[in-house]
Amino acid sequence: MQLSTLKPAGGATKGKKRIARGQGSGKGGTATRGHKGAQSRSGYSRKIGFEGGQMPLQRRIPKFGFKNNNKVVMKPINLSVLQKLSDDKKLKEITPEVLKTNGLIGKDDVVKILGDGELAAKLTVSAHKFSKSAQEAIEKAGGSITVVA
Repeated sequence: MQLSTLKPAGGATKGKKRIARGQGSGKGGTATRGHKGAQSRSGYSRKIGFEGGQMPLQRRIPKFGFKNNNKVVMKPINLSVLQKLSDDKKLKEITPEVLKTNGLIGKDDVVKILGDGELAAKLTVSAHKFSKSAQEAIEKAGGSITVVA
C-alpha cells in the first residue's frame, strides 16, 4: 500500500452535483440561481454591509459628536526621560531626531517637553513645545531651549 493509491471505500462519497449542465441533470435552466434579479446574473457581487435592501445598520444608528481633523496630538516627554537619556547615552544635546533614534517618538510626532521629574544635566533641548515648568527647570540647570517649527 502506498499513499498515492489510497482512496475512500466504494460508496463512501458522493460525486459533486454538476449544475448548469442541461435539463436532464435536474439543475439546468436557471442553474439554482432563481429567476431574474441581481443574484441571478453573472458578475454580481454584494456590497459590504448590504442587507437585502433594508437600511443597513451602519446608516441606521445615530451619529453624534465631533472629530477635529486639524487637531495636533503631541507626544509628551518628561524631564526625567531627558535626564535618563543624558545619563545613559552621555548626550548634551537633545533633538527630535535623537528622541526618534532612541525609540521615544515616532516619525511624524510633535514633541512637547513637560516638567515632571528632576533635571541635573546641562542640556540643549530642541522640541516643538515646552511647558513653563520644563523651560524653567532646563534653564535653572544651565541648559538652553530651542523651539523647532
